[in-house]
Amino acid sequence: MLRSLLEVRRHPAVLLFAAALLVLGSPLGGPAIAQSENRAAGTAAPDAVTPVEEFSKQVEEFKKSYPELNKKIEDSAKSIDAVTDIEKARTEIEELRSAVAGMLGAVSDNGPVSQLGAKALAHARSKVKELEQGARFKPEEKEFLLGQWRKLITETERANDDLDSARKEFAELLRTLQTREDFVDELMQIRRATEALEVIRNLTRDIRDASGKLRMLISGIKPPGV
Repeated sequence: MLRSLLEVRRHPAVLLFAAALLVLGSPLGGPAIAQSENRAAGTAAPDAVTPVEEFSKQVEEFKKSYPELNKKIEDSAKSIDAVTDIEKARTEIEELRSAVAGMLGAVSDNGPVSQLGAKALAHARSKVKELEQGARFKPEEKEFLLGQWRKLITETERANDDLDSARKEFAELLRTLQTREDFVDELMQIRRATEALEVIRNLTRDIRDASGKLRMLISGIKPPGV
């Protein structure tokens, strides 16, 4: 053993090699070499990767939201065009005017509705007259049938009076509506303007939401750690 040590002392190169082995094998040497290898390989620290990944994610989200926002803008433009279309507004009031005129014709004094009750009542009365003059049925059968038709006449007269009252009231309301067409037209325009306002508010919310996402995206355009 002593002889081996003496041999090592007589050869300085061996001593240097042994010292190098001790350094490389020691706990202090291991991390130093690992760090050197990491720097040589260009390995980035974990906290330098996260911002880049987050920025890429925000870019993808913005790219996905852009077509949706663009469609909302186009749809909003179409909606505004529709509710502010003068020709369309004119068509709506003309359609209302035509509908009112048609209904008024139906419920007027000489219209179809006024004749419905009269026709039903005339039919019931003709049946009573036919039974009274006929001899097809036995006396008890004839009396029963007459009783049923006379009851129907009474109920039809009452229903006819109710129908006539409802018809006249509705006709009067329609005539009032006809005289207020200009006012009705203004109300319809207010309704369309209200719809346009709602479209503008919805689009404003959508654009502000997109601005928030874009602001976050822009804030990430910088080197990590800056």
